[in-house]
Amino acid sequence: MDTTLTDPLVGQVLDGRYRVESRIARGGMASVYLALDVRLDRTVALKVMHRSLAEDPQFVRRFIGEAKSVASLSHPNIVQVFDQGADGAHVYLSMEYVPGRTLRDVLRQRGRLPAREALEIVIPALAALGAAHQAGLVHRDVKPENVLLTDDGRVKVVDFGLARAVEASNQTKTGMMIGTIGYMSPEQVTTGTADARSDVYATGIMLFELLTGQQPYGGETPMSIAYRHVHETVPPPSSLVPDIPPSIDALVTAATDKDPARRPADATAMLVAAVEAHRTMPRPGQTGAHATLPPDGRAGADRPATGAHPVPGLPEPTGRTMIQPLPDLATEGSRRRGRRRSGAVWFISVLALVMVAGIAFSGWWFSQGRYTTVPDLTNKNIKVARQEALKAGFAVKIGQGRSDDKVAKDVVLDTQPGAGAEALKGSELTLIPSLGPETIPVPKVEGLSKDDAAAKIAEVGLTVGRVSKTASDTVPRDQVIRTSPMVGKRVRKGGSVDIVVSAGLIMPDVSQMMRDQAEKFLRDKGFNVQIDETADDTPPGTVIAQDPSGGSEVVAGAVVHLTVSKGPDQGWHWPWETDPSQAQPDFVNVPDVRFKDLRDAVHELQAAGFKVKTRRLVGTRRVIEENPTGQQPRGTTITVWH
Repeated sequence: MDTTLTDPLVGQVLDGRYRVESRIARGGMASVYLALDVRLDRTVALKVMHRSLAEDPQFVRRFIGEAKSVASLSHPNIVQVFDQGADGAHVYLSMEYVPGRTLRDVLRQRGRLPAREALEIVIPALAALGAAHQAGLVHRDVKPENVLLTDDGRVKVVDFGLARAVEASNQTKTGMMIGTIGYMSPEQVTTGTADARSDVYATGIMLFELLTGQQPYGGETPMSIAYRHVHETVPPPSSLVPDIPPSIDALVTAATDKDPARRPADATAMLVAAVEAHRTMPRPGQTGAHATLPPDGRAGADRPATGAHPVPGLPEPTGRTMIQPLPDLATEGSRRRGRRRSGAVWFISVLALVMVAGIAFSGWWFSQGRYTTVPDLTNKNIKVARQEALKAGFAVKIGQGRSDDKVAKDVVLDTQPGAGAEALKGSELTLIPSLGPETIPVPKVEGLSKDDAAAKIAEVGLTVGRVSKTASDTVPRDQVIRTSPMVGKRVRKGGSVDIVVSAGLIMPDVSQMMRDQAEKFLRDKGFNVQIDETADDTPPGTVIAQDPSGGSEVVAGAVVHLTVSKGPDQGWHWPWETDPSQAQPDFVNVPDVRFKDLRDAVHELQAAGFKVKTRRLVGTRRVIEENPTGQQPRGTTITVWH
């Protein structure tokens, strides 16, 4: 849907000055519009705060103060603030309009950038931050969304001071910082404070993302990301992209140190280190001893190409003007002038012949098919890609695979050299396969509290899914009984793990069990068993009652009173032994179904002519005990515990 037609601000004139033409973007705190300043007849970007912030007097006061401070900054890499104001419920900033796109847009379209290009974006951003730090301002929200790349190639930083104004408001912080948690320094997470070194940390994270295409702790819950910022060390970018130079690894490591005191003191200090790392990088097409920047320190891509190529066998131009002394005698000069002219003509002719020969040699070299174009093998199965590369004349090497959330396992992510590059036939072509989505083994959390288990699961990069409760006769209340998937099972990074929590220790029901069986079972579970015997019509040794009763919640080590039958006072007899009217039934051996599957055990007892009653004892699917045993009349009820 066209937002121009639905946004109520489009077409209005704010503060009698800014005619809103269209909406450019919408974020968590504000919307940005293209507007015309009718007083000065210039196009501006109008950032209008969302109503929830504009209605907060504390935010508005801080917003105005921060806007005045930012407006005093004048730097080519900072988006200039022209004006601030309010029109009814609309609080706004009038800013320089910068046609282009954000660094986030670039990352979405291209993925990771070459190291040189990443530095050439970060260096002007650091220059902007350095100017702000010198003026006593801290950005507090450095991220790719706040770095703009203009259509003519300039880098601009935007939104100075806005994060501080939001932090001072009465708005709930939860959700407001979710979008930037990936760039927050440890001190911002733990204390909420930020200084110039916090901006340095965020810039280091942003450089890591430019180099690798991902944040060091991305794809997880905000809580787990914040935890890792505080407790873990950001890995060097080369651990994900092996060809990144050590100097850039060192730059990222220093900028993202957990201790602010060990980081560069401000953006200017980091800028010096970044420029030095850039200076020592090889220019495109150079390696080894020739890998140096021009004397003025600018990248080779910034300097105009001359179109000249070195000729084999001839010395390369030195770039210096050679000055020769003049002859002493004018007559000698006249006499030799002709010889010098003819010598120069001869030299130029020879040079031209050598150059023509070199060009011809180069043409022959290429025309003979010594070079070939690297085919595009990405998104192909690694085996298929290998065969195609071999067919194209390359020696194939399978490189170190990388995890990727979108590309299936054993599919080519990239090649070195890349697709479209010119390479000698027979040279080595490295295929980088996908390892598929990164997976993490489920940690062992049984016996932990629900909160401790959730923290441990988040620590490894997973999230807690459904939490359910169930009764237990072994695990205390609110402790984890098990997880799903089970411990050690690998789950996709960022995936969820369900946990089952104990509803409390439940007293097992051992009534109708024989005394020896019941007493041993309860003692093995840690209960203190006390026996009382009483006369009863049930077979001697049968548990006829227990206290606490089965199914009630108890504490570990509780005392359990079992009441056991010692038979009737006159001795126990089968009913037909005392009542001649009752016929004596057939006696059948009770099958021993202990340790068998519960369903199979029930079927076996029923097939033998018995009735079956099942009781849950430990919750397994196998029979733990049965009673009575031995020979019993057909039709007797056999109780089995599982």
